[in-house]
Amino acid sequence: MRAAVVREEPYGPAGGVPEQVRVDRGKDFLSAAVTTALGAMGVTVNDLPAYSPHLKGTVESLNRAADRMLFAALPGYTAGPTGPRSQRRGRTAGAVSALSFQDFTAEVLAWTNWWNTAHHPKALSGRTPLEAWQADPTPVTDIPAADLWAFTLEDDGRPRKLTSHGVSWHGRTYTAAWMTGQAGRQVRVRYMPHHDHEIEVCDARGRHLGPAHLADAATPEQLQALREARAERARRLRAAVKAAERLRRHARRPSGPTDTSPFSPAPRSPCSSPCCAGTADSARTALCGSAPGRRRAASR
Repeated sequence: MRAAVVREEPYGPAGGVPEQVRVDRGKDFLSAAVTTALGAMGVTVNDLPAYSPHLKGTVESLNRAADRMLFAALPGYTAGPTGPRSQRRGRTAGAVSALSFQDFTAEVLAWTNWWNTAHHPKALSGRTPLEAWQADPTPVTDIPAADLWAFTLEDDGRPRKLTSHGVSWHGRTYTAAWMTGQAGRQVRVRYMPHHDHEIEVCDARGRHLGPAHLADAATPEQLQALREARAERARRLRAAVKAAERLRRHARRPSGPTDTSPFSPAPRSPCSSPCCAGTADSARTALCGSAPGRRRAASR
């Protein structure tokens, strides 16, 4: 459902918030989690009556196309002709093993991309489904992917710790510019199944911190943002070190007299009388004294 709504890469460009969703009594789509998420987006959920495929003919046609063009060619397909019973007895030993769920998902996504971008159904007058979508003038209501993280992603279920390289999940490293300077922080990971190029990171209390991208598959823009964030942090650290050094030097500098109370003696000025000319300060004190009256008497 998240992949169907978000129009950003790699999910788009088709998508947007639907006005209504028709469900053919599938309990997974009628679960509380799905109906709550659709209700938060203002989508009407219509539970169709049983045995009424004609009420969703477009979806049924697409399912038949996928069954005949994709699934029938995959190993482990069970809906094809089985042949005589005598030919089925020894079939298990030489049968090709079925795909893993991850490989099966990759096959379905690749076929879906081909159907939307390279297939030309007759009903679309030579256009691909993507071209028909882009030519449709119906306005599309979008919801930013960041606003969908809370109720359309699965929780990893365990606390993790940020490092200087990012956060590790499923044996791979995910990083983002906002992680700079937060090494050692406890976080939790939320993710979209079968789309491991990006995860969402929350703090220990569940508050959303931001997205993180697969480190070895990051785009040039993401790498540039990470480099700029790290350079800015290094610049702030250098400025903080210089400021601390200035404060340290100032604290070690000897201070001069600071007593400015009215009872402190005023500094003495040099004697300008002829008897003290050319003598040192100590000699002037001995000849004239420190009191103004004694200086005047010596001058006379």
